[in-house]
Amino acid sequence: MGKIVISNFEEFKAFEGKELGVSDYLKISQEQINLFADATLDHQWIHTDPERAAKESPFKKTIAHGYLNVSILPFLWEQIADFDNVKLMVNYGIDKLKFSQPVAVDNEVRLAAKLHSIVNLRGVVKAEIDVTLEIKDERKPALTGRLIFLYHFN
Repeated sequence: MGKIVISNFEEFKAFEGKELGVSDYLKISQEQINLFADATLDHQWIHTDPERAAKESPFKKTIAHGYLNVSILPFLWEQIADFDNVKLMVNYGIDKLKFSQPVAVDNEVRLAAKLHSIVNLRGVVKAEIDVTLEIKDERKPALTGRLIFLYHFN
């Protein structure tokens, strides 16, 4: 399935209850993990110290912060859907977020998305997207949840 293009509420509504698509894989590097640690002031060794992680971590390597995984969801979402005729999109919330498995350094992840529900609130479209962050070659996903976006179509 290619990238979907949506220009208005009615086009978006047609996807309700349906799979929207899957992003490309994105490799999570140690540099990205370290930059996220710097940005969030969370330098826990399990994320930032490869030597210690190799010896002491049950994963035998560093892992990405759970919130780093959350932070890349909008980037991956943009690979699935393109919105024409939108003057503003706002991240409104996340429901039912669950971390199922850590993402180890150099793992590749991708986003699978399904439109759970959509409603037009006096010209502002509230869309709830069920998401799964899949880890390449792993049975369990990194996380699941429901992203909530507000779209202001022209």
